[in-house]
This record gives sequence, structure tokens and C-alpha cells, in this order.
Amino acid sequence: MLKKTLKITGIILLVLVATAVAIPFFFKGKITRLIKEQINKNIAAKVDFSDVDLSLFRNFPRLSVALDSLRVTGIDEFSEDTLVSAQRINVALDLFSVFGSEMKIHSIRVDHPRVHAIVHKNGHANWNITLPDTAAAATASGASKPFKMALQQYAVTDGYVSYKDDSSHMSCEISGLNHSGKGDFTSDEFVLQTSTQTAALSFNYGGIPYLIRTRANVGADFQIDNKINKYTFKVDDLTINDLKLHTEGFFQLVNDSTYDMDIRFNGPSLDFKSILSLVPAMYSKDFAGIKTSGQASLAGSVKGRYDSKHIPAYHVDLEVKNGFFQYPDLPKPVKNINLVVKTDNPDGVTDHTVVEIPQGHIEMEETPFDFRMLLKTPVSDPYIDAAAKGRLDLAKVAQFVKLEAGTRLAGVLNADMHVRGNLSAVQKQQYEKFDAGGTLGLTGFSYASTPYPTPISIEDLLLTFNPKNVTLNELKGGYGKTHFEAGGVLNNLLAYMLQHQPLDGSLNVKADLVDLDQLMGTTGAGGSTAVKTDTAAAHTGATGEAFAVPANINFTLHAGVDQIHYGNLDLRQVSGNLRIADETVKLENVRAEGLDGLMVLNGAYSTKISKKTPVFAMSYDLQKLDVQKTFYAFNSVQKLMPAGKYIAGKFSSRLTMDGVLGSDMKPDLKTLNGNGTVLLVDGALKDFAPTDKLAQALHLDQLKDIPVKDIKTAFSFKNGRVIVDPFHVKVKDIDMEVGGSHGFDQTLDYDVAMKLPRSLLGGQANNVVNDLVAKAGSKGVNVKMNDQVALPVKVGGTMTSPVLKMDLKSALAGTADGLKQQATDLVKARVDSAKQQLKDTAQAVGKQALKDAGTALKNQLLGNKDTTGKKSETLDDTKKKAQDAGKGLLNGLFNKKKAG
Repeated sequence: MLKKTLKITGIILLVLVATAVAIPFFFKGKITRLIKEQINKNIAAKVDFSDVDLSLFRNFPRLSVALDSLRVTGIDEFSEDTLVSAQRINVALDLFSVFGSEMKIHSIRVDHPRVHAIVHKNGHANWNITLPDTAAAATASGASKPFKMALQQYAVTDGYVSYKDDSSHMSCEISGLNHSGKGDFTSDEFVLQTSTQTAALSFNYGGIPYLIRTRANVGADFQIDNKINKYTFKVDDLTINDLKLHTEGFFQLVNDSTYDMDIRFNGPSLDFKSILSLVPAMYSKDFAGIKTSGQASLAGSVKGRYDSKHIPAYHVDLEVKNGFFQYPDLPKPVKNINLVVKTDNPDGVTDHTVVEIPQGHIEMEETPFDFRMLLKTPVSDPYIDAAAKGRLDLAKVAQFVKLEAGTRLAGVLNADMHVRGNLSAVQKQQYEKFDAGGTLGLTGFSYASTPYPTPISIEDLLLTFNPKNVTLNELKGGYGKTHFEAGGVLNNLLAYMLQHQPLDGSLNVKADLVDLDQLMGTTGAGGSTAVKTDTAAAHTGATGEAFAVPANINFTLHAGVDQIHYGNLDLRQVSGNLRIADETVKLENVRAEGLDGLMVLNGAYSTKISKKTPVFAMSYDLQKLDVQKTFYAFNSVQKLMPAGKYIAGKFSSRLTMDGVLGSDMKPDLKTLNGNGTVLLVDGALKDFAPTDKLAQALHLDQLKDIPVKDIKTAFSFKNGRVIVDPFHVKVKDIDMEVGGSHGFDQTLDYDVAMKLPRSLLGGQANNVVNDLVAKAGSKGVNVKMNDQVALPVKVGGTMTSPVLKMDLKSALAGTADGLKQQATDLVKARVDSAKQQLKDTAQAVGKQALKDAGTALKNQLLGNKDTTGKKSETLDDTKKKAQDAGKGLLNGLFNKKKAG
């Protein structure tokens, strides 16, 4: 009995396990369809996920539904922006709710989410993707709701959140976000217990960074009122780095894009060290061991409504008195730190914001540095009143502040500058209404670190401030082997700093030597530029982002460099312009001597259309460059003219092309379009696999080493292939017409029309032709023999492994057919000629016969006698002449030629 019971129990357990394993497979299709249906009904965006994973064991006894690699991308103006992505979203469901029309969600866990919230200047937000709610209408018509929320807990692990609002110049970035919450979401009123940690939190508003990569830790209980969507809280242990604050208030969701809030915070008992922790560089350098003293206070509030047209009123006060800090292993302190910062916006109107630093003072080794600032009406017409004055010996900074290991710093900074007035006065060129003056100088500056061991030095730097602009009077410096000088102007620095208007200016730079290998951290020995370019691009691509050209820069750089070195490329007497404007970098008329010739380059790189896939365009004019040196110096030449590797000599070329770059900064070869010309001035093609193979097939050693001179052709490229127009090559007595295409993947598709002398074809081929000529001669036909054979060749395969298709037998047969036709044409021509001569002779004889007959008849009738002394020709004589003439023509046509 016991054995039977155990057996039945085992069978039941086996069935239960099998059922638990099988149920997810039975319902996977239904759940997948339901997820997609609900997404399409509620979301106006592109939603994609790689898989749906179902399990009864992960959250037993509930059914676990997981979406892998979820990605939500916007549409229309946000079509290139990903709103949300997540490695996995796991949802725990009531198993039996799957069978009915209601589905109950118990818990949600989101792993590695990335959220990019964006508001454009027009107020449009990329998260407004929900379609109109039809739930109320469905309920009224008697239909049941598809979901019933029974959520008890949720969690977010290792999240990233980016918020950028261009309409209000506000941004926030959170990385390393871990957040969890527990509560009974089925109730209208309940307490939500939350825990939140961030690895780095940054907040910027109006160009002012209030938080920079700070750590945050908060455990808060929220009183939730679902009837009015209001969340009330009171927190005593909000921690930002080493700063602990008390905060309380409420946050209320009015609708999907409108929020009401009233939040207050303050630090009831702060010291200077807690404020010092907000400085990222200080907080990361043995912060726990720093000696500090001084008092500090921090308080603020945020109150009002946030929507597309309004922001809440806010107020922040920060004060530091008699601050002092000293690292335990450094000899000198930084002392007498006094700072007052007041930021006030009374009504949420951005233009009513006032930022004031009435005093700022700091001392290092009894040397003071003082500054102040007042900023008002930042939107309509910024008013600024600011000044800074002091001297700083950079060589002594390491005595006060701990620098990165291996960092060396030297130089003396002198500042004495002031500015006062409204920005509109500068824009209207009313310089008498705007006061600006002073200088900023730097002498004997030097900086080096472990990542950049080669020091950068500035012998002299002098900036002069005036109402019109900031003038760079002098700049002399060096980096490694490079020595440079520069001068120029910045015309609207304040508008750039206060209103994000384009920074307008120009700079003239001269340098003796620029070693790009050194600047880019590569070693020039033994490597080619092409290889390093790929390596650099791969390194760039590791970040997954291309270099974005700033949108608010309008700057021109006029450069002249005696020599530029980069891998195998050495350029001399380099000059040209670099212009940055409209999110585009342009190279204009860049000229250089190098590769044994002259180069002129123009180009552009732009991220205006897309920050992820930049577009580029370029053109160059190369004159009499060394082919192989150019091949190894430029990636583009390796793709466009791969045969250049095997050509020794000179060439000239012109090229225009455009295309798209990927996030790794490499061209997308399928998008490249362009055309150009190339002229091989003088050189030789040697060790080239396609011609070597052709030489081997025809037993013609002449094709193994082909001289090239004054060969010109045009080319274009599209969809990954280079199309080369037909061009003519002559190798001794061999004529070749070459044309076709090759791919960027080195595949070949070329046609070669060859004309070969018979003397090069060998004995067997020539015997065929000679036999045809002899046969024609045996029949009395003098055939002019064609000394050349036309041979078409198809070249496929790849550059290093070519495949040839040709038919020499057919080509010879074609020659034989030509000889036969030539003989036929010759015979026909002779017959036609003879017929014409017979006709002409008959006509002549006939005319003479008529004449002779008439003369004879006349003499007979008149009794005249011949007065010439000769016998008159009779009609019989004329007939005899006609017969003799005909015989002569026939004999000339058919007589065989005597052997000579």
C-alpha cells in the first residue's frame, strides 16, 4: 500500500513539474500577442524587443513574463532618439488571471534601463507617446478592463536617466541608479516605502551647474493618494556626497505633462566639509582625511507648477564662513574661504531669475583671490556685473590641493578684469553703455600628467577685455616638438556664456612642426597611417558616439604649419582655413607639399542632421604624387585605387565624394558617392596578380612588368563599387583597352580587349593563319594578312586571387574567318573590276566601230581617198581590237601568279 501511494505521489509530482514546464510554452503565444496588442493600442512609438521569456519557477507560484532587449524609439521629430531601452523587464503575474479577461500584475523589475527624456525648444517632449485613453469608453459600453493592477513592489537596477529641456535650459543626468519601492497599489491611499541610490547626479539650470557628479542616497516614505495623484513625503536623511539635508513637501501629478510641487530643504547643522564634498575633484581625493574648519548653511525651496510653459518658483541660499581645508600629507592649507551665493526666482518666470555672488574670497599662502558676480534678466536682456582680481602661482597649487599622481603644474596667473552692463548694448554696438576692461595673463605655464607625459607649455598668454570683444594679444607656447604662436579675437563671449548664442571669432595660428602621432598618442615608427586611423576609429567607436560639432560655435582658424608628420605622411608648407559653424567643420583650400607632389584639400564634416551618423564631403586635387607613398598614406586611395600598391611611379588625381559615417567614425561604404579622374604620369605595374596570371595564361612575359605613362581615365563610385571608364594601355606591341569596376571588398569585374601580334602567339597559332593564307594564294588570290589577333578577356575574382575568362581558339577562328572573308572580298573586287573594264572597253570599241563605219560609208559615197598615207581601218579591224581587249582582261584576271 505504501509503495503504491509513493508511486502515485511521484506520478502526481512529475505531472505537476511537467505542467509547470509546459504551461509557459502553451501560453507564450497568447501573452506575446497580448503584449504587442496593448503596446500598439497605447503607444505611438517604435517598440521592439528580442524575446519574451516565460517561467513558473522564477517567481513561483506566479507566472514570470520577461521582455529582453526592450527599445522604445520616438517618431517624427524624435525618430532618431531612443526614449527607453532596458536589458530586461521582468513582470510577475497571477497565473490564473492569464485564463480570464483580467491580468493581475504583482511585481515589476527593470534591469539596466536607459532613459533619454528630451524637450525641444518648441516645447515638444519625446515621452508624449501615449494614445488617447479608451478605457472609460470601453467601461461605459460594458467591456471589461484588460488589466487589473495588483502591484506590490517594483525595482530598478543600474539605471541611467538623462533629462534635457532646451525650452528652459535645464538638464539632469543620473547614472548608477538603484531604486525600489513597496506598497499596496491596489489601495487608494497607502504608504510607499522607497530606497534610492545614485552613483553620479548632475543638475544644470540656466548654464549654472548646481550639482556635478554627486552621490545621493535617500530612504523615503511617501504618503500616496491615488484619488488626486498626490505624493507627500518627509525625509530626514537625504545624503548628497557628505552633505545631509532635511527635506519635506509634496509632488502632485495633474496630468501626463503637468506637475504641482512644494518642496523645502535645509541643512540644520552643516560644516564647511559637507559643502566641500559637493566639489567632485575634492570628494574623490582622500576626502575622509582632509582637515577642515568653518561654518556653512544651505537652504532652498521649489514651489509651483511645472509644464511646457511654466516652471516652479525656486530659491537657494548658500553661505560659507572662514572655510579652511588641508590635506594631511600636504604642507600648506587653503584658508579664509568666504562665499555667499544667492539664487532666486520668485514666480517661475525664467527672466526673473537673479543669481548673485556678492563676495568670494580665497587665500593660498597669503595670496588672495577675490571675485563677485550679479546676473539679472538672463533671457530678455542679460545684465551682468562681475569682477575678478588676484594672482595665483600654479607651481604652489600642489602644496594646497592634491593633484593626480604624476601631474606637474607651473606658471603664474594674473587676473584683473571687470564687466558691467546689459548685453543688448554690445549687440547694438552701443559700447559707451557697456563697461568692460582688464587683462588676464599667464606666463611660464607648464602642465604634464601620467596620461599626457609630454608637457604643454605657454610662454606668454595675454587676453585683453574691452566692450567690443576679447582680444588674444599674444600666445606663444609649445607641445613636444611643436612651437606655435597665435592671435585673434572673440566677438561675443558674453552672449555665448549667457544666452547660448554662437561664439564668434577668428584665430591665426603658426607652427613649425605638428607631430600628429604624438598628439594622438600613437607611435610613428613602423606603422602606417591607415592602420592607425582604423585603430583610432575603433577607440572612438568604443564610446558608441561620434564627435558632435557644437551648435553654438562660429569660429574660423587660419593656420600655417611648416611641417606635419603623421605615420608615413610628411607634409610641408601646409596652409588653409578651418571653419566651425552651423554644427559643421569645414576645411577650406588646405594646401600642402608632400608625397613628392602637391595637394589641395577641401572638405566638411557635419552632425547637424544626425549626431549618431555624421555626414561628410571632401574633394582633393593631387598633382604628381608618388603612387605607393600615397597608397600607404591614405585609406581612401587603398579603396579607390587598390592597384596602386603595385605601381611604382607618379600620378595626378582629382576626386569629389560624400557619404555617411558610423558612430565609430568609419565611412559606411554603401553610402559613398563620388567621381574623379586619375592620370598615371610615369611608372610601372609590377607583381600585380591579374596581369601576372594573364601573362602566364598567354605565355607573354611582357605582361609581368607593364610600363605606364600618360594613362588617364575617369572613375565614379556608388554602392560600394568603383566604376572605371575604359582606358588604353600599350605594352610594346600589345594594345589593351581596359574598363570595368572593383569593389571596396577588392572584388574585380573588368573587361580587357587585347590586340596581340601573331608573332607573339606561338607556332601552332601562326601555322593556322599561314595555312589559310597559302590556300588563298593557291587560288590566285593575293591576301593581305592581318598581323593582329583580337582577344577579349574577362577578369573576375579578387585583387589577390583573380579569375580570368578568355577563348584563344575562338579568337584565332575569328582571325581565320577574317582571312576567308578577305579572300572572298578580294575575288569579288577583281571580278567587279574586270566587268567594269569589259563594259568600258565594249563601249569604247562600239563607239570606234560606229565611227569607222561612218567614215568608210562616207568615203565610198563621195569617192574620197585616204590622205594619211595609211590604210583606213575597216570594220573588221575594229572587231579584232575588241576581241583582243576582252582576251587581255580575262587573262589578267585568271592567270596564276608565278612563284617568285
